Amino acid sequence: MAGKKSDRLTSILVVLPSIFLLAIFVYGFIGWTAWTSMTNSNAMQRLSGASADYIGFQNYENLFTGALNNRFRIDMVNTVFFTLLFISICLILGILLAVLLDQNIRGEGIFRTIFLFPMALSFVVTGVAWKWLFNPDAGINALPSIIGLPNSNFRWFISEDRLLEFNWQNVFQILAVIILGIIFLVALWQWVKTRSNIAMFIGAAALLANTWITLTGAEALLTSPSEPQGFNVALISVVVAAGWQMSGYTMAMYLAGLRGIPEELREAARVDGASEIGVYRHVILPLLAPITLSAIIILGHISLKIFDLVYVLGGGDNLFIDMPGLNMFFTTFRGQEFGKGAAIAMIMLILVAMVIVPYLVSSLKSDEE
Repeated sequence: MAGKKSDRLTSILVVLPSIFLLAIFVYGFIGWTAWTSMTNSNAMQRLSGASADYIGFQNYENLFTGALNNRFRIDMVNTVFFTLLFISICLILGILLAVLLDQNIRGEGIFRTIFLFPMALSFVVTGVAWKWLFNPDAGINALPSIIGLPNSNFRWFISEDRLLEFNWQNVFQILAVIILGIIFLVALWQWVKTRSNIAMFIGAAALLANTWITLTGAEALLTSPSEPQGFNVALISVVVAAGWQMSGYTMAMYLAGLRGIPEELREAARVDGASEIGVYRHVILPLLAPITLSAIIILGHISLKIFDLVYVLGGGDNLFIDMPGLNMFFTTFRGQEFGKGAAIAMIMLILVAMVIVPYLVSSLKSDEE
């Protein structure tokens, strides 16, 4: 009994320094950043020796509504579009490459190394290489000249074109419409499968709420000030470069999952009359769902805090590919507006936590079960 208590005490003493350092240098600094984000801390206040004043959530309000903070709102829209496209491309390329390598092709090791090689590079190297390739006057645009055609005039990362435009003042109404639309479709699917009265009620409520928000939003659109936002075409260059680097990582995850699926399951599906497409649709892809979720979490985490690739491509001044990380850096260390920069950092932390925390909770529950 005494030996067990001694081992427990030893374990606690071994872990205690790490806990202490983690509490100070991680959670302590997060708390300090959160406090700074609620003050008017800036260079002038620091130089004068005065203490920063507590202003509550004013920095956050200014970021989302202030006339001088349009850059942050561009960053948020860019982050949403970039995250969706980046994850989609990585998942699609990853599963296709994994399926290709899973066919036991000759030279598999060579192809696997080639596909994984971009992941070994830093985003800085990737940005430099793709900046040369995306040069509007050379690179990819000059390829048609090889066969005698005129060069392409696509502007890549300096393009100023914008698609899917909307008014920022209506962004919350747009999000509500999208969320309610998803709820309606899910409820409709459940009703078709189970004929559940609850699903029918939820679907009808979501449809009515969606209709009401759409009508009121259309009326507000005529009276609200205009701040156009949308998908900046220049983001395609960032998506291509980032997808090229990380699709090999996704491929490795899917390939490991495919190699872990017993061949007996595939043979059983074929015996039951399933085609090769049916085998992948009904057997393999459902078994790869946990890997897909893990890949989405990891890729989403990368996309939300991306900095170096965008900085190399755009130099920090190209708002058409700007991201919150760059804005936070320039606001804090160039503009020396520490309170506002801390607010941007906290918003980035919340976005990352929204991706990571549910995954950690579900993982802990599955481990307990």
